[in-house]
Amino acid sequence: MFNGIFVFVNGDFAFRVRTFAYDYSHHHQKVKKRLYLVRHAKAESGAPMFKDFERELTGEGYIDAARMAAFLNGRGEKVQRIVASSAFRTRQTAQVFAEQLGFDWEQVELIDDLYDCGARAYIAAVNSTPAEAASLMLVGHNPDISYFAEYLTRDFYESMGKSSVCVIEFEGLEWAEISGRTGTLTGFFSVRNLPIY
Repeated sequence: MFNGIFVFVNGDFAFRVRTFAYDYSHHHQKVKKRLYLVRHAKAESGAPMFKDFERELTGEGYIDAARMAAFLNGRGEKVQRIVASSAFRTRQTAQVFAEQLGFDWEQVELIDDLYDCGARAYIAAVNSTPAEAASLMLVGHNPDISYFAEYLTRDFYESMGKSSVCVIEFEGLEWAEISGRTGTLTGFFSVRNLPIY
């Protein structure tokens, strides 16, 4: 599409391009980011024959995770990236959430460091999220995930129960810019407080 005017020059028409200033700030506004922190669902007790890493979800755990994920889906929540600890119970929890939210399970990213490397692994996962993604779901373990929620918001002081979800929003920041006290807690959902249909 041309942006200009025709002018009469030396007996002939000529096309003069209209110059204009392009407002890049309008087209490059930073989109609000939304982070979903999810603690894994109920898992098997730590029997001596099992490594903690290999503990799997119980039947109740699967049901609770499905209820919570369905609740989020019913609220119209959309997730564009899912990252989870590679431990069995977090992997299984992430799969349930992915299925309920219509997210391709094959695209879930499993990160070993989220199992036992503390808050630095959580912030690394957040900071590495592509800028074009507006939302991220991170599935992890207590106490790290509860500490991380507190670190990001400074107004969350609870211990996240199994299958619970903490929703944090970041205004005017890219994922790579997120750090302590930069987020706002906008929702906290636990299985025991979900509506029963």
